[in-house]
Amino acid sequence: MGTETAMLNKWQGIGNLTRDPEARTSGSGLTVCNLSVACNTRRNVGGEWQDVPEYVRVVTFGKLADNAAKFLQKGRQVYVEGEMRTNKWQDKDGNDRWTTEIIANEVKFLGSAKSEGGDGYGSGPSRGNAVADDDIPF
Repeated sequence: MGTETAMLNKWQGIGNLTRDPEARTSGSGLTVCNLSVACNTRRNVGGEWQDVPEYVRVVTFGKLADNAAKFLQKGRQVYVEGEMRTNKWQDKDGNDRWTTEIIANEVKFLGSAKSEGGDGYGSGPSRGNAVADDDIPF
């Protein structure tokens, strides 16, 4: 047997958007969209079980980012799948800082946008390969 070690970097979560998506276009013309998702974790706090929110930064790219920016809004429930990545940077005082985020390869819009005050599009997957507005896969 070789010395290879199996590894897996996969994150999955269901939560609600804590703010509207923030989209921008990169220098190469690629859409990048940042999402902030709150996922509850059940924890024993002082002898009592409580739902405690974990706040997760999510980044989407390309068509997946276009769809997220167009159809998601604060409060919408989503399923996110991707890989965890930590970036190191320096603040204005030169102190090292780290940001951990999920680079999403799948985002599923859960619940009904219409019932949440959205545009009426239902639930279903958005894998970043949609082609036109009238052919949206959700």
